[in-house]
Amino acid sequence: MLNVCAPSAEEKQEIASALSMIPRQPVFGRDFEVARGRSTLEAQPDFLQAGANAQMSDSPDIADWVRMRKEFAAQAMFLNVQYSFSTDAKNMIETLVFRVRDPKDLLEVTIEDSASAVTSPATMLSTNTPANRIKLERFGKSSVVLARCYASEAGPAPDQSAYESLFQTASGIVADYRRGLGARQTVPSELARVTGAGAKPRAVKH
Repeated sequence: MLNVCAPSAEEKQEIASALSMIPRQPVFGRDFEVARGRSTLEAQPDFLQAGANAQMSDSPDIADWVRMRKEFAAQAMFLNVQYSFSTDAKNMIETLVFRVRDPKDLLEVTIEDSASAVTSPATMLSTNTPANRIKLERFGKSSVVLARCYASEAGPAPDQSAYESLFQTASGIVADYRRGLGARQTVPSELARVTGAGAKPRAVKH
């Protein structure tokens, strides 16, 4: 993932084009899926990958997650959208993946945002957290990635003003689908079930 802070003008246009094709008022089909779980992660799976500003640990993390998938109507360019929300001791990560129905050059579009786990998932979901990573998976080509880059010990944050419109569009898409998929209601309730399932059983006194 080279040049994620500053994609070329051609890649910038490719990202803008892909984002413009995502329906902001989608028509969904009947098929859907809701899953939840807890994972011990030494390496995070694709749908839980953290953005550039997320804090990572060398020790295995335990993440509680909820995943929802809905199919688009048959005439839509995209086959389905998958939304996932994960939370561990340090981060909460929200990810949208749009898979193309008839992939040619473009295979899928991923948008991600993340926040420090200093508040509850319900609180994070009640605000529109800005997108910090956009990724295009392409057929037979390397991925195109734009990530929000921050200041570090190596130097100040790079000037990403030329890409601000892309981040704003991506953030709007996440807000639309968070609302359209009912994530603000579903995610907290499903995470509560994960927490309950993972609780240690009480000892029975005889």
